[in-house]
Amino acid sequence: MTSRIIVVEPFDLVVFGGAGDLAYRKLLPALFRRHVDGQLPTDARVFGASRREMSDDAYRAKTAEALAQYAPEASKDDALRHAFLQRLHFVSVDAGSDRGWDALKERLNPDEGRCRAFYLAVGPELFGTICKRIGAHGLAGSGARVVIEKPIGHDLDSARQVNADVGSVFSERQIYRIDHYLGKETVQNLMALRFGNALFEPLWNSAHVDHVQITVAETIGVEGRGGYYDTSGALRDMVQNHMMQLLCLVAMETPAALDADAVRDEKIKVLRALAPIDETNIEEFTVRGQYREAPGPDGPMASYHDDVGNADSATESFVAVKANIDNWRWSGTPFYLRTGKRLPAHASEIVVAFRSIPHSIFGAGTGAIEDNRLVIRLQPDEGVRLWLMIKDPGPGGMRLRYVPLDMSFAEAFGVPSPDAYERLLLDVIRGNQTLFMRRDEVEAAWAWIDPIAAAWAASGVPPRPYPAGTWGPAGAISLIERDGRTWHGELE
Repeated sequence: MTSRIIVVEPFDLVVFGGAGDLAYRKLLPALFRRHVDGQLPTDARVFGASRREMSDDAYRAKTAEALAQYAPEASKDDALRHAFLQRLHFVSVDAGSDRGWDALKERLNPDEGRCRAFYLAVGPELFGTICKRIGAHGLAGSGARVVIEKPIGHDLDSARQVNADVGSVFSERQIYRIDHYLGKETVQNLMALRFGNALFEPLWNSAHVDHVQITVAETIGVEGRGGYYDTSGALRDMVQNHMMQLLCLVAMETPAALDADAVRDEKIKVLRALAPIDETNIEEFTVRGQYREAPGPDGPMASYHDDVGNADSATESFVAVKANIDNWRWSGTPFYLRTGKRLPAHASEIVVAFRSIPHSIFGAGTGAIEDNRLVIRLQPDEGVRLWLMIKDPGPGGMRLRYVPLDMSFAEAFGVPSPDAYERLLLDVIRGNQTLFMRRDEVEAAWAWIDPIAAAWAASGVPPRPYPAGTWGPAGAISLIERDGRTWHGELE
């Protein structure tokens, strides 16, 4: 089975930070794969923009090296690769002055009806500056769109300032706040599972769901991002955006339609229904940790302090949270979130654990009856598993086994799942904001996160240490086990 390819409208995409890591590693390979599949129109153009001086040919050569590394499966056809590289151009632009802006304007298509997208693959401190210069040079017309990456602020006040700065130039319908987790096929399939099938939605409530687990685990440490990460930490880097968005998609009510505002209206209701966590209950509902040096398969794994070069750092590299949603659908069903670095597995998954059967008709010799679980794997090996009890085949009486109905997207559809940026970049061109965050979503998430960060800071208690390569501090296990539950066993 193959996916249907629909060519998008002609566009110009300007990537500020176009010679940076995100552009070479993610954005340009994503566009190249869409080019290989025939989804880009012949006259679509991509402009890299940064302060450095570089010719078009030099930019194409650097991009060719990046494609060989990050999109090798798509780089085998020399003609396709050459045609894509001819779409690329480079303009030297200084975000902090007027240098280069007239040259950029001259090279862009003057047709106001043509889609013109600006991707700000730069630090958030430049979002407002770049947007204001885009406006000042007459580039923010009706066909213009701007894409901004996280972090959108460091707290609620700074997020409001970023939104105000960008919003002073672009209207809300022109702003695309990207969270690449929302572009993953499995995340979108969560909506298909819930709202496209009669099986799940009647059970999707506290009467039938015992609890929900959301795990985003990384085996790597801070990997050269120590300067940023040590001022952010796992709470701000992962929980405030990625994990809050996943929670919203699991917990939201059925939208009136599958359009941007209908979906985001339901997500904001979830964020506003989250029970507060602050200094009165911080110890009961949260655990934070920091990895320490430990033996590894390829030699010792460094500590967080060594990785960030700060022996006194009290920044968390692991967070576990028990979140409660105070609404009719979810009252009494906790959501357990955990994320961290230097964990034993690289995996992101959502586990919907259903309640136990009310009465077992089977004798003790048949085996233990496990609760049904729906496991939605975001990465790696995107897919869905539904864990059920069945009879063990063969003679000898009734013996029960706990087995999954397993659907791997790569196996079921015969193609690997596309990278999230492939979908999200083309959704920008299509003008589809469904998978992007609205201003009130970002601010509502910060309004819930800020009291947690403030309570940790006020307590003066440092993060609990955990050996690199383990599942975080012991308190993360206690957080869920004192409720009579356990973390999902496939990862443990």
